[in-house]
Amino acid sequence: MRLRAHIPMTNGAQSDLRHLRNALICGFVLAVLSVASLLVGATGIGLVSLMSDPNAWDILLISRVPRTAALIIAGTSSAIMGAIVQRLVSNRFVEPSTMGTIDCASFGLLLGLLFAPNAAPMGRMLIAAAGAWIGTAFFMILLRTVPLKSPLMPPLFGIAFGGVIGAMTSFIAYRFDLMQSLSAWSTADFSVVLKERYELLYIAAAVTGLGWLLADRFTLAGLGDNVARGLGLNPLALLAIGVTIVAGVSGAIVVTVGFIPFLGLVVPNLIARWRGDNLRRSLPLVAWLGAALTLLCDIFGRLVFHPYDLPIGVTMGVLGAVIFLGMILRKFGR
Repeated sequence: MRLRAHIPMTNGAQSDLRHLRNALICGFVLAVLSVASLLVGATGIGLVSLMSDPNAWDILLISRVPRTAALIIAGTSSAIMGAIVQRLVSNRFVEPSTMGTIDCASFGLLLGLLFAPNAAPMGRMLIAAAGAWIGTAFFMILLRTVPLKSPLMPPLFGIAFGGVIGAMTSFIAYRFDLMQSLSAWSTADFSVVLKERYELLYIAAAVTGLGWLLADRFTLAGLGDNVARGLGLNPLALLAIGVTIVAGVSGAIVVTVGFIPFLGLVVPNLIARWRGDNLRRSLPLVAWLGAALTLLCDIFGRLVFHPYDLPIGVTMGVLGAVIFLGMILRKFGR
């Protein structure tokens, strides 16, 4: 009787199996949330209704599928954009909503609405992206000129900068009776997403893909200008590319659904505690958690006051604020 020799698995094989298992679990969770997003709403959709009611297919294809796609794209893009910004600034507490980017995008949209009220959605997106680009670039320049003695200074400085821009925007919007439009841009709400009204988010996805391709360079840029130059990179060029990516994604999301608060702040921090600062390794998980959290908060908003929708800007704002305060308290505790 022969005895088969037991051949232990190598560390590399165990690591591959672990990565495969984690990928399957993440894919399963995202698939379950996506199916729930398709079925949950003011009008319930199920297999029986799809087989017997033609209107159910209209609701599914015109409203639910675009809404779910918009949630995944916006959540993924916002989370990746936050991770890129944090590496460029070398600060964990910075994201577009804490550095004035969203306020500048809203200011640009307001000016576009005043001087070009009949502009196409693409034109509005370009105006918002231009405002976001100018504001983000100005914030980056100020950070390089102001001595920062605490890691909490950049976000506090950015909040103050965004507050000034936001006050100007609110004053102009009040004078011209545009406060309702301003509120729609600042509060993310996916209930307005319908077929042929969310396609600008594909531009955000394409710009985010560019950031994904440059992930290694952004990781090196976060180590400092001297290290980047020593490795043959141009820090100013990388900074300009990063600002352009942030501005393009912010403009597309703000014009389409409004910006999702805190998502680009908490998701990269949660993943960095597990996977470290290498963007090439962490971005897949950042993208997954951003999409999953966006779907989860939107589904919760549809169920908590059913059949009415609670905007995701409220649900994600509460959850993100709690996590953000926890990170700050933990920082002070250390």
